[in-house]
Amino acid sequence: MMILPVILAGGGGTRLWPLSREHYPKQFLSLTGEDSLLQQTLSRMQGLTEDGVEPAIIVSNEEHRFLVAEQARLKGHALNTIMLEPKGRNSAPALTVAAMAAQKEGNDPIILMMPSDHVILDLDTLHKTIRNGAELAEQGYLITFGIVPDKPEIGYGYIKQGAAIEGSDAHQIGAFVEKPDQATAQGYLDSGDYSWNSGMFMMKASVWLEAIKTFRADIFEACSNAFVSGGEDGDFYRLEKESFTNCPDDSVDYAVMEKVTNHEAFKSAVISLDAGWSDVGSWSSLWEISEQDENGNVQQGDVFTHEAKNNLLVAENRFLSVVGCDDLIVVETADAVMVAPKDRAQEVKKIVEYLKKEQRDESVVHQRVYRPWGNYEGIDAGDRYQVKRITVSPGASLSLQMHHHRAEHWIVVSGTAIVTKGEEEIMLTENQSTYIPLGVTHRLVNPGTIPLELIEVQSGSYLGEDDIVRFEDIYNRA
Repeated sequence: MMILPVILAGGGGTRLWPLSREHYPKQFLSLTGEDSLLQQTLSRMQGLTEDGVEPAIIVSNEEHRFLVAEQARLKGHALNTIMLEPKGRNSAPALTVAAMAAQKEGNDPIILMMPSDHVILDLDTLHKTIRNGAELAEQGYLITFGIVPDKPEIGYGYIKQGAAIEGSDAHQIGAFVEKPDQATAQGYLDSGDYSWNSGMFMMKASVWLEAIKTFRADIFEACSNAFVSGGEDGDFYRLEKESFTNCPDDSVDYAVMEKVTNHEAFKSAVISLDAGWSDVGSWSSLWEISEQDENGNVQQGDVFTHEAKNNLLVAENRFLSVVGCDDLIVVETADAVMVAPKDRAQEVKKIVEYLKKEQRDESVVHQRVYRPWGNYEGIDAGDRYQVKRITVSPGASLSLQMHHHRAEHWIVVSGTAIVTKGEEEIMLTENQSTYIPLGVTHRLVNPGTIPLELIEVQSGSYLGEDDIVRFEDIYNRA
């Protein structure tokens, strides 16, 4: 038996703003421990290595490709490949191109599709449930995993159990049900016949491809064209842009799973999963699964409380103090502070909508921006100047580039830099500096084994990040 994890890492996570941003969404954040949610998703498969689990396929978008690769590398996770979507088209196309990749060498593995931004606490139960699912998948079943509910949740879709499947713990799928109101959700909980839709699916690659071809031939054709016309690029597999961008947007549920229920040509099943699952879909859900102190407070960072109860308090950069407040969410980052009652956590997305409408950067990037070579952080800015702290990873290199509208002054704080400046190449060490005039071709390389840190002072008439002309780039950025 061969199980191939397919991990979807393309979400935006707007309800966890200001920690989650468009260019650094929640799957890359360490919300429940040292590892990010993506790293946790990769690690939870390690207990199944004896069951024939293969290195994962990760489906991500172009913007996040180096974050995915670096987070996997840091934890020593070998990957099958990282498939790059030129535009997010939902889970059905993502699973379809992954299934095509799974069959590329003539194999027909069982594919286990998982979102990258969920938390599962009980790995032993998860592994047992996956093994049960794999037995049914070998028999040709399309399987979804239903989370055993512990409250009348109105934020999730539900799955109704049908008849029990003989010889297993699974049931036929009775129906997929949209998000209910409070009274209906309570009825679902009381009946014991409903589970939350986890967004996790399992089936043989060939069975999925036959199903998507049957019910959504348009998706199958677009994905086939994008996959066949795509190609490898180092650690990545780039899908052909035009075909995939034109692919219809649809989820696994709507495109196939709802249609195979009681369909004579396909077999489908729901398997109950009770393993401490959370989709970490809001700040209130993070409070629920996090360790709380004796007053019910969850505290991260430099936090002080006095006569405060049941709060979620996150301080990334500054001292955060809360006095006499209950049931609040307070999140502080370098460039934003968010305060909301815990029972209105879902409305945080309204902030993101406002920021996008006003075209403000706070919806897209943090003050610290990650790049393939390291990161930079804004320190100060004013009329015709800005100051950044730049960190270049060991062995990494910025592109050979030029700016039309700004000059730059670099001061090395620690580490060693090799600087290309026009026809000249110089080496700089701690406390040394150089000046890059406007219009001069330049590059920055860290040849050392420790991070290179420097201060960059930019000055000029325009300081936007799009004022870059790249001549050579080892990361193949346009």
